[in-house]
Amino acid sequence: MSQTQVLARKWRPKNFSELTGQDHVVKALSNALEQNRLHHAYLFTGTRGVGKTTIARVLAKALNCDIGITSSPCGTCSACVSIDGGSFVDLIELDAASNTQVDNMRDLLENALYAPTSARYKIYIIDEVHMLSKSAFNAMLKTLEEPPAHVKFILATTDPQKIPVTVLSRCLQFNLKQIPRTKIVVHLKKILGEEKINCDAVSLQLLARAAQGSMRDALSMLDQAIAFGQGEVVENSVREMLGAIDQNYLYDLLDALMQNDGERMLSIADEMEVRSLSFDTALQDLAALLHRIALAQTVPSAIAEDLPERERILALAATFFAEDIQLFYQIALHGRGDLSLAPDEYAGFTMTLMRMLAFLPGEATPENKSQRVNHKKTAPNQTASTAVKKQASPAISTEPAKTPTPVKQAVAQSSEDWPALVEQLALKGMTKMLAQHSEARVLSADTTELCVPEIHKHLLEKTYQAKIQEALNKHFGQSVKLKIAVGDVTGMTPAALQQQKIEAKQSAAVAAIETDPVVQALVENFDAKIIVSSIKPIE
Repeated sequence: MSQTQVLARKWRPKNFSELTGQDHVVKALSNALEQNRLHHAYLFTGTRGVGKTTIARVLAKALNCDIGITSSPCGTCSACVSIDGGSFVDLIELDAASNTQVDNMRDLLENALYAPTSARYKIYIIDEVHMLSKSAFNAMLKTLEEPPAHVKFILATTDPQKIPVTVLSRCLQFNLKQIPRTKIVVHLKKILGEEKINCDAVSLQLLARAAQGSMRDALSMLDQAIAFGQGEVVENSVREMLGAIDQNYLYDLLDALMQNDGERMLSIADEMEVRSLSFDTALQDLAALLHRIALAQTVPSAIAEDLPERERILALAATFFAEDIQLFYQIALHGRGDLSLAPDEYAGFTMTLMRMLAFLPGEATPENKSQRVNHKKTAPNQTASTAVKKQASPAISTEPAKTPTPVKQAVAQSSEDWPALVEQLALKGMTKMLAQHSEARVLSADTTELCVPEIHKHLLEKTYQAKIQEALNKHFGQSVKLKIAVGDVTGMTPAALQQQKIEAKQSAAVAAIETDPVVQALVENFDAKIIVSSIKPIE
């Protein structure tokens, strides 16, 4: 009984036309081969499974095919067949990860001096070349400087930064990209069609997403999915295999969040734990869903018409405010990053959900819930900021402000300025953001008048303004008359002042580095370069 060949090997591209997602590399190599403009050393860089060694082998066939140097090797001559079968005597493949020592490299280079046995070129493919020792690189360098005419080096690496510059400069470099998810889906569907295996669209999307740009990983997982699904590739079995969360849970979580229903959110998390679903994957999927919702809010056409969950995405996009989605997206990303630091994954996941609840604008009252749910019924051409403006309290002015005028004498009477007062008020979330982007025109225990620039008028939600007023009342110990207007500001908002301080600290840090005698000596004597973006001020 013959052994079944794994898909990653069975469907490995045998010529340039079969390669997926690396058109820029294929075009450059094909043109060079057709014009006979050959280099003695090639370097392919990129993450795992994107086709580095596959392209190296196709290039070896293109250089040694019996029909001559060509961009379309025949695949049937003795050279092509031998290279595909791994038995071509003049193709030497070396795994640098397990052959790091200089002695291995010297043996290889001594052998390179001899003419090929039967081929046009003797090809050396060195995988993970960055793993070579410094001595091995030095030994290679001499041959790269004066290579024999009959030798071609093809180097591959996932970490080109570890390769000495002297070696890099002697190679023709190609950076292979991660393969787009859509192309992985198309390729998997084609293979399953040839293999006569049933599949559904969702399962292929799940596999492509889990592959993270690696076609080899995608094919390996496809093999596993076929076995797991007993000869079929279907959504339920693929989700179970990958530990992926059912998308319905994500929508249920956001629905519960919309209703400020923490109990329901925890109940969903408990169900996930019982099913042993991956909380890391759940947060990844939740962030992806929030991204799609943000797209639906700003560019609805970006949501494909044939997307199965299109209607649910559009419904959530109409329910949540745009700033809510942006905030939840950041919380999901940070929550996923902090997952390894949490007491356990369940605690980290549920803490992320509770953080979303804590930053959800408005109190958990029936009135506020209905206000936010009613936003879903807003006319399609009505923006989120328009909806906010309609909910603004009649008692708080949102009319355009007049030309900026100096702060009234009341500021001096209060003995406090607005930026300092904002810090003392201990505001949180979107309420603090509104205060930080406001500028005080009048500031006293009786009356406070704030101005918000046009670009931040979306922050003028009644809930946020009411919380600022409540904080002012508590701070001054009496009822304060608060007015907030939209208009021009002089640039002295707390947020602007804070940004000025950050920029000043950054400039001082850069200046300190640039004027440091040791740094100047390095720049002058060793042609060193200062990477300004890496300089951070000490807090």
